[in-house]
Amino acid sequence: MNNIKLVIFDLDGTLVDAYPAITESFNHAMQKFGYESQAPLTIRRAVGKGDRYLLKPFVNRRDLDKVLIAYRRHHRKSLVKYSSLLAQAKKVLAYLKKRGYKLAVASNRPTEFSLILLKCLRIKKYFDYILCADKLKTGKPHPEILKKILRKFKLGPEQAVYVGDMDIDAQTGRRAGISTIIVTTGSSSKSEILAEKPAIIIGNINKLLRIL
Repeated sequence: MNNIKLVIFDLDGTLVDAYPAITESFNHAMQKFGYESQAPLTIRRAVGKGDRYLLKPFVNRRDLDKVLIAYRRHHRKSLVKYSSLLAQAKKVLAYLKKRGYKLAVASNRPTEFSLILLKCLRIKKYFDYILCADKLKTGKPHPEILKKILRKFKLGPEQAVYVGDMDIDAQTGRRAGISTIIVTTGSSSKSEILAEKPAIIIGNINKLLRIL
């Protein structure tokens, strides 16, 4: 990976542990409209395609919009209170920035909430560009989010690497023609990740320093 100039990161499960915040907001919204609360693992396994898709399997279609509003209203506060950086994440970002890499975020989380996370965890300063699925027609695993980031920096896919935590991240990277590194700290199982054949699988984000 000697030709790499750009490192693109997913957020949740890759750099950030926001699962407690997601669980709090999810069950608050469920209870508010008379739906059953769900176990943290059930919620964790549903994460990845954005908040609307997170809620959709658990509520009636007619209620989805109002449950989503309640979820988002609660989530603005719960993200600040219950989110944390994964171990060594800030160290990795600081190292890559010092080495001269361009850094970007590609997340299915809406822009507003991605920015809340980046600001409250004090890592926004490391990123040159932030792109979220609500700014596109389709989110991951569609490759447009990565292709648009490449266009932003006027780079080819061979000059970038994408770092995520889920099987859909591996799918997205493959469809965009970008080498993808998957860290096993998110919501996909090892077998799900292996099935998508990413370039590299690592156990924690710190191991990225041995690759780049």
